[in-house]
Amino acid sequence: MPMREGTYGLLAEFDTPGELVTAAQAAYGTGYRRMDCYTPYPVEEAAEAIGFHRNNVSLVCLMGGLLGLAAMFGLETWISVWAYPLNIGGRPYYSWPAFVVPAYEWTILFAGLSAAFGMLAMNGLPTLYHPLFNAPNFRSGATTDKFFLCLEANDPKFSLTDSRAFLEGFRPVSVVEVEY
Repeated sequence: MPMREGTYGLLAEFDTPGELVTAAQAAYGTGYRRMDCYTPYPVEEAAEAIGFHRNNVSLVCLMGGLLGLAAMFGLETWISVWAYPLNIGGRPYYSWPAFVVPAYEWTILFAGLSAAFGMLAMNGLPTLYHPLFNAPNFRSGATTDKFFLCLEANDPKFSLTDSRAFLEGFRPVSVVEVEY
């Protein structure tokens, strides 16, 4: 991804999660849609306040599990029926009860791996650089005791002066312009 020039957004710092949630609810109610909350621990109300309701990791996990199940049943069917047919103990070539345990194991393996890698992909990880790393107050407080709301500049409603005035109405500790 090439480096961009300009403003990434406005970052407001709050002392308590309640202040953050109040500001996020007001921003969403006003019409801002490109924003994010950064907290040192999970704050469920903040995710709801910015309109985050979708989580597709469970769907990716289900698809991975079904793929693992189909892959193992297909592999064992191909081996037992076409590639290497052996008549052992008078059983038919396609003896599906013998395929259940390995297929179950592959279902769990594929579901777990797809959940892990799907979660990383959906979170955009690994990301080695983010413009918020340039904000000194973000570096010192995001993982310890501060709560942040970032209104991104690519939001259609974003205006540097209006958005700054909007955020300052909630009396944050600071409002910083973040650049790329």
